[in-house]
Amino acid sequence: MSLLWDQVRNWFGFTRRERRATFILLVLITVIISLRYIIPDRSIAVEIALAEVRQAPSGTETAPDTRKEIVPAARSRAGVQRITLIDINRCDSASLEALPGIGPVLSARIIRYRNLLGGYARVSQLREVYGLPEETFLMIEKRLFADSLAVRRIDINKAQYRDLIRLPYLEKSEVAGILKFRELEGRIASMSDLTVNKLIPPEKVARLSPYIEFGE
Repeated sequence: MSLLWDQVRNWFGFTRRERRATFILLVLITVIISLRYIIPDRSIAVEIALAEVRQAPSGTETAPDTRKEIVPAARSRAGVQRITLIDINRCDSASLEALPGIGPVLSARIIRYRNLLGGYARVSQLREVYGLPEETFLMIEKRLFADSLAVRRIDINKAQYRDLIRLPYLEKSEVAGILKFRELEGRIASMSDLTVNKLIPPEKVARLSPYIEFGE
């Protein structure tokens, strides 16, 4: 065996120092080759991470996930939140005063105007209440409804002067004209009788229709 090793050593011609240097060189080559397989994987991971950061919205990387969690939670809370609508034809002053921007004075005016009309046919009629600001109406309109079945209708063929004059949409001259026409011509059959005979202007038909009926 010793003879074989001597022959190999003589064939390579390496001294002890040269063999040691060769061994160290082989180790270094092995380390370098290993690093070439290790380092690219890490650099790719870094590049992917950087690409994800570039694609992310401004702010922290967790911002998108946070918004996704908050939005459904907010929608969920909104979904279970229930708003009780108020019937402006049957509510009392306390219910009205619970609305934003409505105090004792405005609630009293709303009820007074309701009595004058005989009931609200539409929520938009609150705009006609004296002193009610438009911004207040916009705040409360979605929390109200008007039950039209609660509206008191007037039979125009039987009503007296005091019954017709209380309607805010009729002028004294118009009420007098209606009564005179009824006295001379008899029964009023429809709204068209009122407009054709110029007892009321056409633009008042929509406002008066919920409050007028033409009995047999």
